[in-house]
Amino acid sequence: MRVLAISGSLRPGSHNTALLDAAARHAPAGVEVVRFDGLEALPHYREDLDTTKPPASVHHLRESIATADALLVATPEYNGTMPGVLKNAIDWASRPFPANALEGLPTAVVGATTGGFGAAWAQADARKSLGLAGARVLERGVSVPSAPLHLDPDGGRRTRSVDDALAALVTELVADAVPAPG
Repeated sequence: MRVLAISGSLRPGSHNTALLDAAARHAPAGVEVVRFDGLEALPHYREDLDTTKPPASVHHLRESIATADALLVATPEYNGTMPGVLKNAIDWASRPFPANALEGLPTAVVGATTGGFGAAWAQADARKSLGLAGARVLERGVSVPSAPLHLDPDGGRRTRSVDDALAALVTELVADAVPAPG
């Protein structure tokens, strides 16, 4: 099983990218968590570019999502919402509607901030946007406020509560991605 992980932060040393890396370490056996590379290459969404032959970066995003069994998105919070680069990626992935790469895809959203709210508003907005695009978004996520106290961008120090929450969320996401028997 393959889980695609998208960080809404382009910053080297991002706490949200570290959160995805920590989640990958807690993936159940047989689950590969692959981080998407190329968010910064996406052009701003423009309908006239959204043709049968979209830009290569858009094709790469859509193909990466389409070949995943589940999606894990990490978002920082800028001015009370998700960053524009993440919203732009969701806009590109949501096309063509309704038959797009996100349609029915089990998805979870997590977030980390240096402030006290753990990207709660950004996560809510990302869940809403992803759900409207057709993803099957888990209601629960993981919020990490005061991220420098809990996450080390180099993958070192993490707190047990963050590890436990990530392990539970990834397990739930993977279970949602497995088709029911029968």
